[in-house]
Amino acid sequence: MTQPLLLLDSASLYFRAFFGMKDTVLAPDGTPVNAVRGFLDFIARLVKDHDPAELVCCWDEDWRPEFRVAAIPSYKAHRVAADTADGEDVPAELEVQVPIIIDVLAALGIARVGAAGYEADDVIGTLATRATRPVLVVTGDRDLFQLVDDHRNVRVLYTAKGGVANGDIVTEAFISEKYSIPGRAYADFSTLRGDTSDGLPGVPGVGEKTAAALITLYGDLDGVRNAARTNDPATRATVHAKVLAANDYLDVAPTVVRVALDVPVAQTDFTVPLQPADHDALRQMADQWNIRSSLARVMQAMNMPAL
Repeated sequence: MTQPLLLLDSASLYFRAFFGMKDTVLAPDGTPVNAVRGFLDFIARLVKDHDPAELVCCWDEDWRPEFRVAAIPSYKAHRVAADTADGEDVPAELEVQVPIIIDVLAALGIARVGAAGYEADDVIGTLATRATRPVLVVTGDRDLFQLVDDHRNVRVLYTAKGGVANGDIVTEAFISEKYSIPGRAYADFSTLRGDTSDGLPGVPGVGEKTAAALITLYGDLDGVRNAARTNDPATRATVHAKVLAANDYLDVAPTVVRVALDVPVAQTDFTVPLQPADHDALRQMADQWNIRSSLARVMQAMNMPAL
């Protein structure tokens, strides 16, 4: 099998690492490093299990982009920190670790890619669309199910339940079985259903089962809306009325729900490094941040020389 391009939803993984590892894991100066260690351990396991040719840590340069907020003001509004205008509510013990993760990735030579005004999801969507090899997206976010494409061999390793070691491998068949929709219809299905975790209301009165039935019957969101406008007899008039009443939402929701596929990301070398970019910096950080064992696991997985 051709070695894949491994695209990591970095924030999803370092949040998981932070909440999944004891907060008593500290650097000598008392700085918490549980997220740093856990994130590195995830990378080591993923490289070992999937043997990627290319690896990208995709980054949120803007976790709540203005173009999405302008379309639907409630987008992620519940996650804005109370003491900021638009900053994300991140535990202080995690926030202090993010710059360390950035420095460690740079020293290892692992590509970290973001784009101004866009989320990591958009970077992932763009790189997955450009890819000429199989793609495995690693995330705990169902939104990225919309990228799954069996024909192009784009899959998702969904970490929400089984983690990076035992997460679900999401294919079109997986989506069809789980949601009773066509495998490539997840974005339109999600638009109708809504997503409270992202502050997206969906169509009032149309839950998951009804959304699935509509998408399966009419193929996509445009088909659902056209059926409502023509009062297609295959669906109850009351359901059509709910869709029509949500016209304003449905006009803008696809802009929010669909990941961008044309983010201005430079095509650089994403090859899994065989040598660290800065061996001296890694040695210094190993002791400064108490991450020597996690660094050793990553470097061994990548066949790098030991520290």
